[in-house]
Amino acid sequence: MIIDVKKYDEKRRGFTLAEAMMAVVVLSIAAAGVLLPFSSGAVVRAEGVRKTLSAKLASDLIEVIVNTPFDQITNFEGYSESQGHIVRDFDTGEEFANPLYENFSRSVSCVNVDVPVSPTAFSQDIGFVLVTVQVRYNGRQVASISRLVSE
Repeated sequence: MIIDVKKYDEKRRGFTLAEAMMAVVVLSIAAAGVLLPFSSGAVVRAEGVRKTLSAKLASDLIEVIVNTPFDQITNFEGYSESQGHIVRDFDTGEEFANPLYENFSRSVSCVNVDVPVSPTAFSQDIGFVLVTVQVRYNGRQVASISRLVSE
């Protein structure tokens, strides 16, 4: 029996199923190699935005406290804002409406501090308060700022 090779080649055009599957596997590996750095870069960028925003929120609240009369600073002891209810303007009590702030929360602690004025004596007539503001994102602490405030 003689087989006509020319006729056999004309019938066999295109890819077999196995060849198509191998091409899909190779292309998906190549695509994953190209796209993976972009997705991890987006995660790092989002974390950077969260840290920057939380540092700004902590700094803003510290400034409000520092600009408060000294004898009223301890009124901030235990102050906290629940997640998604960050106060934008303390005079009006207005909160941030932007969804960017919905996972943030802030809390304040104020501690009276005696500061050493010499190796053997502490300040007794000078009042100091250590103010610490903590900012959390989804319950995880992202930023904390402490500042020693005096009269």
